Amino acid sequence: MSHPPAPLVIATRESRLALWQAEHVKALLAALGRPVTLLGMTTRGDQILDRALSQVGGKGLFVKELETALEDGSADLAVHCIKDMPVDLPEGFMLACVLEREDPRDAFVSPRHASFAALPQGAVVGTSSLRRTVLLQALRPDLRIEPLRGNLDTRLRKLDEGRYDAIVLAAAGLIRLGMQERIRETFSPQAMLPSAGQGALGIEIRSHRHDLAALLAPLAHAPSTLTAAAERAVSRAMGGSCSMPLAAYAQATPGGLQLDAAWGDPQRPGVLVRASGHATVATPADAEALGRRVAAELQAQGAG
Repeated sequence: MSHPPAPLVIATRESRLALWQAEHVKALLAALGRPVTLLGMTTRGDQILDRALSQVGGKGLFVKELETALEDGSADLAVHCIKDMPVDLPEGFMLACVLEREDPRDAFVSPRHASFAALPQGAVVGTSSLRRTVLLQALRPDLRIEPLRGNLDTRLRKLDEGRYDAIVLAAAGLIRLGMQERIRETFSPQAMLPSAGQGALGIEIRSHRHDLAALLAPLAHAPSTLTAAAERAVSRAMGGSCSMPLAAYAQATPGGLQLDAAWGDPQRPGVLVRASGHATVATPADAEALGRRVAAELQAQGAG
């Protein structure tokens, strides 16, 4: 008689949002008939809270321990926010699938001010993202942008304690945790161009796990796969680090893919380089070619 398949193990960070993401994938896999257990882990990114990520090694700090669990066999897959994943994965690892993207926009969160425009001159806005910093400075040079680290709940607590007039967060995280009511305003992508992969979840596995790749294939969302590929290609061409003042946002159009990117210099507030491109895109390779073309346009204008 055949034995039921052994439960798959998902390695996950232990923040509320990371656990939501892992539970989401667990439910999708359960619907395909595969039982799943979770392996909760604390990463270096969760431990170092007194310095900006760009100073201590970038967003890859949230991924490393999860990859170690995949490598030593204690886990089968890891679920990441695509925007937290390094654009080049280590040898032997692959991004097996990109799930359907949640709202990719940035959210304005403030207990006291109804909108970004309503912030008084010199107001303190919290973010640890270099991308958000340069875009906010371009929109409102009068604001004081202060560092803000920690998971979602920690950031909201610091805001509620009165340390900031407002903070800027990914709308997707607030929506996933049922905290939409905290969003006072959602920035248009034109005003605050999103980060590469923002709002999309990716599943990472070992490259040799063809069984898992086949199992995960039905969970992949084709339009989100293409937009993530285009956006990540911009990041890769610009040097690959997640801790860059870089925005890249792709949208499906009737004729293909529209990709917009922006680069800023935190040392020269208000100076933004922008580039965009459009192409007919059928495969991730097509999307990556578009991303490289837009990155080349940024570089031609002096970005990086």
